[in-house]
Amino acid sequence: MFNTASLCGLTLYFIVLLDELSTPRVDTSTTTELLEKPWRKFSEWNSKTLDRLMESVQSYKPYEEMDIPEARILMIGQVGAGKSSFYNTIGSIFKGRIYNKAASGSVMKSLTTMFRIYDVQQASSRYRMNFRLCDTKGLEQGEGFAGEELSYLLNGNIPDRYQFNPIAPFSEEMPGFIHNPKLHEKMHCVVFVIDGSSVDVMPEKTLEKIKEIQSRIYQKGIGQVVLLTKIDKVCPHVSDDVSTVFHSSDLRDAVDKISQIMGFPRSSILPVKNYENEVMLDDNISILALQALLQILNFADDYISNLYDRMKSEQPQKYDSNTSEKMKHLNVKE
Repeated sequence: MFNTASLCGLTLYFIVLLDELSTPRVDTSTTTELLEKPWRKFSEWNSKTLDRLMESVQSYKPYEEMDIPEARILMIGQVGAGKSSFYNTIGSIFKGRIYNKAASGSVMKSLTTMFRIYDVQQASSRYRMNFRLCDTKGLEQGEGFAGEELSYLLNGNIPDRYQFNPIAPFSEEMPGFIHNPKLHEKMHCVVFVIDGSSVDVMPEKTLEKIKEIQSRIYQKGIGQVVLLTKIDKVCPHVSDDVSTVFHSSDLRDAVDKISQIMGFPRSSILPVKNYENEVMLDDNISILALQALLQILNFADDYISNLYDRMKSEQPQKYDSNTSEKMKHLNVKE
């Protein structure tokens, strides 16, 4: 017979055991040594770097010649890969605390069921920065965007808070359809968010869907980047200290693998660790996320610059040094 104390002790044991079994852990049985020389050059990991990166993001303005108010970044990825978590991570950095505006988590079905356009605000002044992170539903195995939804997303036809419906895909006849989107309402860069811990087990149908989406984006000439998330699940060293990311051969190999299967140059694959388990900010996590965001904004600027050059070559008389104000309200046909 168990007495009350024994039963309480046994109950506590099973609670602890279940907690340990349910907590994701990095496999340390094949832990590799850190590389002496980093596989990618990076800034110093200190508060000065963090302040500099925050200032760069806060002062960002899209390609000046176009005089548009904001760059828009479309985020696409697997269910649970960390699209919404990346927005929450950036928001947390500028709020100065852990911030969870966008629904996020690790589930089989996408928590994001509507199209959302998120801004990032400076906590002290409520100043809205000059970019928007656009969140979409997660790609489930064999499922992607129905019909012309992807084109509508890229072209700026879909309004904020549109609820995705697999039975009735978005169309021109639906309420809220934006018929003549301006340049700043269109997408200027597409970010594929990939779970770094699932690179080797990505379902073939999901990969096929991603490649199909890639092809359609290439046709429009829009820049594409990969955010490689959950890097702490890839390498135990990074789990202990995010600043070791570019000394990790495991992360280097994961970047190489993504480069091979998706056809991206390695420089376009950006490792990040989102705020997920943390209750306090960590400078190294913030530095890595901000550096990735700045590179994404650079890709957006490159696309806008190319678009400007094309428009200028097609209609040179409209694009002299005095026309920037006219371009602000210009509708651009792609």
